[in-house]
Amino acid sequence: MNKRELVDALSERMSSNKKEAAEFVDAFLEVIQTSVAKGDKVAITGFGSFEKADRPARTARNPATGKTIQVPATSVPKFKAGADFKNLVAGKK
Repeated sequence: MNKRELVDALSERMSSNKKEAAEFVDAFLEVIQTSVAKGDKVAITGFGSFEKADRPARTARNPATGKTIQVPATSVPKFKAGADFKNLVAGKK
C-alpha cells in the first residue's frame, strides 16, 4: 500500500473526502517525523513505537572493490512493532 492508497482507504473508512484524508496523513506523518528527529520517542499503544537510533562510526567493505571504507556515525529512525500489531501479522488475532 502506498500513500495514495492509504489516503483512499482512510477517506472511505472515515466517510470524508480525499483532501481531508490526505491532510490528515500528511499531518500525522509530519508530527512523527519531527518528533523523532528531535530525539523524542513516539509510542502508539498497540501499534508500535518510533524513535531515533544512533549508529556509531564503523569500518565497512565496498563489495564491488573489496576496499575498506570508513562509514561516519549517523542517526536513523527505528520502529518497533507493538504486541497487537505483531499478533495480527502472525495471525494470532
